[in-house]
Amino acid sequence: MRLIIVTGMSGSGKTTALKMLEDAGFYCVDNIPLTLVEKFVELVAMPENEIDKMVLGLDVRADLHFEEAHEILKSLKEKGYPMEILFLDSNDESLIKRYKETRRLHPLAPYGRVEEGVKRERQILEEMRKDADYVLDTSNLLTRELKAELDRIFVQNESYNSLMITITSFGFKYGIPHDADLVFDVRFLPNPYYIDELRNKTGNDKEIQDYVMGFPESGEFLDKLTDMVQFLIPNYVKEGKNRLVIAIGCTGGKHRSVTLANALYDRLKDKGDYGIKLDHKDIDKKRG
Repeated sequence: MRLIIVTGMSGSGKTTALKMLEDAGFYCVDNIPLTLVEKFVELVAMPENEIDKMVLGLDVRADLHFEEAHEILKSLKEKGYPMEILFLDSNDESLIKRYKETRRLHPLAPYGRVEEGVKRERQILEEMRKDADYVLDTSNLLTRELKAELDRIFVQNESYNSLMITITSFGFKYGIPHDADLVFDVRFLPNPYYIDELRNKTGNDKEIQDYVMGFPESGEFLDKLTDMVQFLIPNYVKEGKNRLVIAIGCTGGKHRSVTLANALYDRLKDKGDYGIKLDHKDIDKKRG
């Protein structure tokens, strides 16, 4: 019997995750009252139970005293009941934006500001998050990327990547990405924008890549950046960090930053026990 507990911040994608796991063949039960959790787990763990893959969704809607859920699950684990806890998280800005877009009320702030509900919920779930077997940060994940990660962990049973790395290019004229952990400025390199035949191309085009990487400074910068990031990754993992955003910027976010972001991604992908994605934040914006 495989039992997965899905919990986390409201608005982080728990409902979507439950639907995806249900499509993958898991029997899913959502929003069960806390008073029934222990009895429910005991029942599904009985040998005569014919369901071999079960998902139980828990969130703050279930009870006004959700802090007790952490102790209930901890007690069940200590009794030897097999279970895995999946915690879905997202940064505050993304959660608030999602609530404003859907015009939903936060369950912990039905008559107040969403920010207050998010802050209170994060405090309530702090211990649950620490004890989770898997923590997925959905701040920058597309629905298909979340599905792929769930499939990899719970269907293909591959090793869990505790750190998700996003490498993003951007243009300084549009502002530094608010969620960036590490920011690198490549405006010291010659700008292809001032060459007529290269101006309308991007760092995804070979002509731009050849131009930018044709300078020895580009290769040296890439070598030093790769070496530093590879040093940092295991130390971030050791400290429990689950999301790392590396932002590489140039003036407009089309040529130099895209080229170096692509190059760093190629060097890091499939090289370690972490997930990695590539994003070009400002590549489609018109330069004014």
